[in-house]
Amino acid sequence: MARTLIVEADGGSRGNPGPAGYGAVVLDPETGEALAEAAEFIGTATNNVAEYKGLVAGLRAAHALDPQACVQVRMDSKLVVEQMSGRWQIKHPDMKPLAAEARSVFPAGRVTYEWIPRAQNKHADRLANEAMDAGKIGKQWEPGNSRAALATAAAPARSAAARAADEAAESAEAADAAPSAPAAGWGAPDLGPPATFVLLRHGETALTPEKRFSGSGGTDPELSAAGRRQAEATATALAARGSIQAVVSSPLRRCRETAQAVAARLGLEVRIEEGLRETDFGAWEGLTFAEVRERFPEDLDAWLGSARVAPTGGGESFASVARRVAVARDKLLARYAGKTVLLVTHVTPVKTLVRLALGAPPESLFRMELSAASLSAVAYFSDGNASVRLLNDTSHLR
Repeated sequence: MARTLIVEADGGSRGNPGPAGYGAVVLDPETGEALAEAAEFIGTATNNVAEYKGLVAGLRAAHALDPQACVQVRMDSKLVVEQMSGRWQIKHPDMKPLAAEARSVFPAGRVTYEWIPRAQNKHADRLANEAMDAGKIGKQWEPGNSRAALATAAAPARSAAARAADEAAESAEAADAAPSAPAAGWGAPDLGPPATFVLLRHGETALTPEKRFSGSGGTDPELSAAGRRQAEATATALAARGSIQAVVSSPLRRCRETAQAVAARLGLEVRIEEGLRETDFGAWEGLTFAEVRERFPEDLDAWLGSARVAPTGGGESFASVARRVAVARDKLLARYAGKTVLLVTHVTPVKTLVRLALGAPPESLFRMELSAASLSAVAYFSDGNASVRLLNDTSHLR
């Protein structure tokens, strides 16, 4: 008779999407002994993606123990349980490949799914939180440092607010949406100095005043004479403020030139972060909006209507850019905890960082004005909350 194993899995996201991790444990059904544990920080993702990844990791751990076993999966995610049981359709494109991967681990019919209350899934929940805690300081979860099994019995159940947030997340995923993290209130405890990102859009290039698409897939233009003047004016203003402790730039030339002007005035070096580059606008690079409307009207309408649609010719969708920018954000937050850092980047990354901090929908990108060489700022607190402190300030240019 085939051996039976129990897999309990969970995942979480601090921001949804935000820094995310999963946890999974394989249990002996007779003794309740933990036979294997798995956990991982996965960068920026939604709750549901993290939950699915936890499921896959748990199934793979069970398979490594006994490829012939029958597996009973227990999770507190009703969404995952119902979808993997075949009772609910899987509509979200991020979930489909993960569900297919989960089904591929064991033959059909050898895995069953059961929903359990969150209070009964503490071990996997604790592992997921350990993974997210490790990711917060730029590390990965290590089995030797885990206290999940020891802490499970004494761990309190999540608060009603946290349970409500998770339930809302599952409902939102079904509607292709995601709630934001709770905002910090006046009564919040002292969390220490936040990491503050001062967001500087690069100075003008020859393409800027003509309002042409200029992304990471085009000619990589240099700053114009006007752009160089803007960079120097910004450098003067930031030197007067005296708060910048590090300078990080997109790899594109216009940003590097802007960043170098500021860094030279501040006596700092410029660090390059690939994740801060502008969107690749594909075949639209170098064209005006009107020219794109004339040549690719259907593609443009689709792009304006969905963050998941890429520009003509293999460019990047705003959803792809958001994932890339969020990963860069988390990496920089781990590196510069409690510091004030100048990020020299582009329109889309700046707007994306502001949008994610606000928990605003993707269409909000089209409702923000962002001038060349403008300054914006977002503060990130240690509890995962963010506060937008400035947007599109150009007073230093007047």
